[in-house]
Amino acid sequence: MSRRLALGLAAAAAAPRFGHAQRPVPVDVVLALAADGSGSIDNDELRLQREGYGQALASPEVLSVIGRGIHGAIAVIYAEWGGPHSQHVIVDWTLIRDEASAKAFAAELIARPREARGYNSISAAIDFSVNLIETGPYRGMKRVIDVSGDGPNIGGRAVEAARDDAVAKGITVNALAILRPGGSVPARIGQPLPDYYREAVIGGPGAFVEVADENRSFADAVRRKIVTEIA
Repeated sequence: MSRRLALGLAAAAAAPRFGHAQRPVPVDVVLALAADGSGSIDNDELRLQREGYGQALASPEVLSVIGRGIHGAIAVIYAEWGGPHSQHVIVDWTLIRDEASAKAFAAELIARPREARGYNSISAAIDFSVNLIETGPYRGMKRVIDVSGDGPNIGGRAVEAARDDAVAKGITVNALAILRPGGSVPARIGQPLPDYYREAVIGGPGAFVEVADENRSFADAVRRKIVTEIA
């Protein structure tokens, strides 16, 4: 056997694998971040979302809550969604237990290119996130999907059905309503977007809606939301 082949086999043996035969890694929370990357979100707003999530995960408040957990770690994945056939993992499953791992996640998030297209299939985003959680390498004491968006479900199946299927599998769905003057898409006639999210999107034990608007920055809203989700 050549030295190069031997080194390659040794490296392959040492590399982590997350096949079906391997026991999932236990964490306090498995958190799928499903961020709006649809056509109603321009590039500046997309970057604002990514920076907000990255800053929140690396904040002292969030890291303190993570450190107080039984395992002292959470698993996070970040996906962006658009139309019914446009859901994309931007940063894959990452174990976050300290400032270094959180900042590495944030840096990768900012560096990745935009991929989502089309308009507002929240139902497809929930279905996509459920699959990510169920097939991922981590087992959480809590399993949460965190949906952010600036409008209602437009394409794909009924969002209530997707929400109900997720809750039936023991997954909590929370939401962050993004309210921008002249930017948010109306949900239903006369119904504010946060109320629509409370009615149609969120579900599971302790599910809630957070709001980011002119009175609360996106980063502040995300930080408060993540603290609540993992506390």
